[in-house]
Amino acid sequence: MTARAEFPVWGTTAVVLVTDPADLRVATTLLRAELAAVDDACSRFRPDSELARLPRGHAVEVSPLLAEALAVALRAAQLTQGLVDPTVGGALHGHGYDRDFAAVPADDPRPAEIRRVRGYHRVLLQDHKVLIPHNVEIDLGATAKALAADRAARAIAERVGGGVLVSLGGDLSVAGAAPEGGWQIAVGDDHRTADRAPWARVALGAGGLATSSTTRRTWRRAGRQVHHVIDPRTGRSAEVVWRTVSVAAKSCVDANTASTAAIVLGAQAPAWLADRRLPALLVAGDGAVLTVGDWPARDRVVA
Repeated sequence: MTARAEFPVWGTTAVVLVTDPADLRVATTLLRAELAAVDDACSRFRPDSELARLPRGHAVEVSPLLAEALAVALRAAQLTQGLVDPTVGGALHGHGYDRDFAAVPADDPRPAEIRRVRGYHRVLLQDHKVLIPHNVEIDLGATAKALAADRAARAIAERVGGGVLVSLGGDLSVAGAAPEGGWQIAVGDDHRTADRAPWARVALGAGGLATSSTTRRTWRRAGRQVHHVIDPRTGRSAEVVWRTVSVAAKSCVDANTASTAAIVLGAQAPAWLADRRLPALLVAGDGAVLTVGDWPARDRVVA
């Protein structure tokens, strides 16, 4: 028997499940604390966050949490050769995503301002010291949410000793001993698809699973629909080849890194994922479904 709690956060929903209902209160408290700490360190929208207050142009020491978040983001950029790049903040700003998404105008008559993505290699990080150039705006949205899920799941499992699943807007991380048969998860680009499609129900026993989408967090600029996944090569919203890409990996961070890169890669994504032996589910713009590698069939546990 498992127990579940959920609450709104960051414009989405945080969910925690534990294998022992007696652990739910502690798990929820730990999850809230982890999310608050990540927001304090990494938010692009809060002027009082540590990231927002960082001086530019010279090396400064940062907190261990922000150093970890930056290291994770830079690793994602290196692994994807810049397809997932934390220096897309300026491009997102130019598209109008410069505040909490709920406050972004749904239909702005002004055209998007296309801004060059300066590139992750300009950010220097050594131990707890970071140097961010004056013309670089950092956005950790592609990795910080997944990192929060991994950190929270691990911390809860260590505290309570049982199994735990943490989901932040559908980005999942599990730790500890999973229930018999694994955590049963519906995966799809909408709830109806996930509920009715056998290929979209999986059992997750370890690691993480993440879904990136071009149908959520969308808005219009000068009559043209844009979305939040920026192609660093162009400074524009990535071309919509896939509505959603879901990836299973050893951690939520790795899964999210791969699913975001796949959205940016478009038609090249299946081969890229296959080369890296990452099980994935891709849903095309017309609803066509493609699976890559050993995408978990129903009731198969991801090891």
